[in-house]
Amino acid sequence: MYGAILGDMIGSPYEFDRGGKTKDFPLFSQGSRFTDDTVMTIAVADALLEVGEEADEAAVCAAVVRAMQRWGRMYPRAGYGGLFRRWLASDEPEPYGSFGNGSAMRVAAAGWLYDTLARTREAARQTAVVTHNHAEGIKGAEATASAIFLAREGKPKEAIKDYIVREFGYDLSHTLDEIRPHYSMDATCPGSVPEAILSFLESTDFEDAVRNAVSIGGDTDTVACIAGSIAEAFYGVPEALKAECRRRLPQEMLAVLDAFDEARQR
Repeated sequence: MYGAILGDMIGSPYEFDRGGKTKDFPLFSQGSRFTDDTVMTIAVADALLEVGEEADEAAVCAAVVRAMQRWGRMYPRAGYGGLFRRWLASDEPEPYGSFGNGSAMRVAAAGWLYDTLARTREAARQTAVVTHNHAEGIKGAEATASAIFLAREGKPKEAIKDYIVREFGYDLSHTLDEIRPHYSMDATCPGSVPEAILSFLESTDFEDAVRNAVSIGGDTDTVACIAGSIAEAFYGVPEALKAECRRRLPQEMLAVLDAFDEARQR
């Protein structure tokens, strides 16, 4: 999950094209901080760790709701959208048909915790439907988790790309250079998940994937969060960047990260 969180932190100062649409920017600055992307990534990981690998859909969904509300209320000013803020505050939270990219930015843990691609996709869908029950919201979560799973299994980029195009219908035929001049803020799954995947596909290492994502502008923290989550599975994350990530997180988040790493190594 370091990749997702680092993408969020690194991309956070540059939303709405504040980075000048270039890859040449300070990796960390005074404005580099975690946002709702990190809080919800931690929350989903916490929930999936709580219920274990064999939990049924009802148990997973219930745990995800509990964890997202608990973590969201702990960090109420992390930058949530209006509908999600109301969901966090509700005593009876219900899905609200969203196809925003929140379902994809929080799904990283599902890409790592399961032994099969089918179970990975199932868990990704379950983490999405509690809020993002629109078909595109579910698709964004499944596509991101699938890319993470395939990357950690050692599949080459072309195989990952082919699977995403075949299974989810995303258009990955354009280059970032073609996209960058006209790309703007788009917080939907259809308008940001393909761009995040392309940022990974065109990269040469973990840092380059995050720089790619930030360079196209728009919703840079979330696009970089998604790209970073896939890039970590493919390249790993340099220890120096992990250390910087940990330095910027509170102890309760570090505890979840450590428990997650321990679960992955079993």
